[in-house]
Amino acid sequence: MAQRKTKTKELDALLDAIDAAGNAEEFEVEGHKIAVSNLNKVLWPGTADHEPVTKRDYIRYLVQVSEYLLPHLKDRPLTLIRYPNGVEGKKFFQKHWEHKKPEFVDTIMLYSEHSKSDGEFITCSNVATLVWLGQLADLELHTTHTRTNPEPDGKKLGTTFTGSVANIDSSLMNYPDFVVLDLDPYMYSGKEKKGEEPELHKEGFEKTCEIAAALKENLDKLNVEAFVKTSGRTGLHIYVPIVRNIEYDMVRSIAEVIGRHLLKQHPKEVTMEWSVSKRTGKIFFDHNMNGRGKTLPSPYSARNSVQATISTPVDWKELPKIYPTDFTIWNVPKRLEKKGDIWSDILEHKNNMEKLKKTTE
Repeated sequence: MAQRKTKTKELDALLDAIDAAGNAEEFEVEGHKIAVSNLNKVLWPGTADHEPVTKRDYIRYLVQVSEYLLPHLKDRPLTLIRYPNGVEGKKFFQKHWEHKKPEFVDTIMLYSEHSKSDGEFITCSNVATLVWLGQLADLELHTTHTRTNPEPDGKKLGTTFTGSVANIDSSLMNYPDFVVLDLDPYMYSGKEKKGEEPELHKEGFEKTCEIAAALKENLDKLNVEAFVKTSGRTGLHIYVPIVRNIEYDMVRSIAEVIGRHLLKQHPKEVTMEWSVSKRTGKIFFDHNMNGRGKTLPSPYSARNSVQATISTPVDWKELPKIYPTDFTIWNVPKRLEKKGDIWSDILEHKNNMEKLKKTTE
């Protein structure tokens, strides 16, 4: 059930302060002083449909949607994707945090298979951290599919996340909350430069929605409940909330079985080819987003499109009527005020995938 929330006086006061600030300011957020700078810097360019989006606008957006966004970020390690000079400039990724940080920023230590050592990861559990991330120009908020909180279905799983791969294997970090099914159209508009990914265009997105509807029909037949959101770019993310009794490798295998069945039904429209050149003209079903350490944009995360789009949960019945650019930094707060967060109770709709696990063995 969608949940609407009421702005607090503190949030209203913070929004007023953001609007009234000069190019640099110190805000008080939840009792903490946060220095921000370059509030007038353009992070998303202006288009025919909207004015340029400044850092001020972005931080304002994060505060406006904080009550809806934070539950989706809480207890999940973040990957920061920073654009110091906006989406038209260079970006860089930060998984491990190796710098001084404010006291209000929560972190978790995790063992990294890549570096073979423990590393510190940012988590976001409060408005102050959102404002700080906005100051860092972290324009996309990518989270893992796992949580560090054992409640309510992970009480038997380990909570030691450091020291070794074996500790990670037996811990909550190896048992995701979701099977994630990523649909991306590889249907080109013809305007792309050589080597570029397909740009957003109507035909490609409409076909993606058609395939998503076929996927939902398959899941419905299995009595598996699924949720859908725009990726904020060209495709769709389908999330199947699951009981945390299956580890990542098995979750990925289940996603692959689901994809292979869809491919068999729609061989001319769906592809699972890893070679980009072999995907042309089809909808790519990516089951590999279910690997440990993989992340996707959180619900209500901004994306690096020039239209300042937001990865937005939608009702299945909305799919035939929507387009990714319908959901932007400018209008998603109003949508949330009207409809609430339609994913607010997603973790209360968990599917026990043991029955599908048998099909992969």
